[in-house]
Amino acid sequence: MMGERGKPKIRSGVITSDKMDKTVAVSITRSYQHPFYGKTVRSSSKVLAHDENNDCQLGDTVQITESRPLSRHKRWRVQKILVKAD
Repeated sequence: MMGERGKPKIRSGVITSDKMDKTVAVSITRSYQHPFYGKTVRSSSKVLAHDENNDCQLGDTVQITESRPLSRHKRWRVQKILVKAD
């Protein structure tokens, strides 16, 4: 079955940097229960995402989707802007 791929991951996060051309840094925060202690733990990771039209601004909440490698560090694309920053 050539050509079939799994569903790409979709995440939402807040833009922490928009200083690059056609690239934004997105901070993805997730919370989960610690497996033994049961405490809610928050962890965050920062990824670079491709923003084709430079529409995103600092503080925007965006939805990003996994894609093929676009450069050395970019593996995500901005799918849509969920909440614009004021």
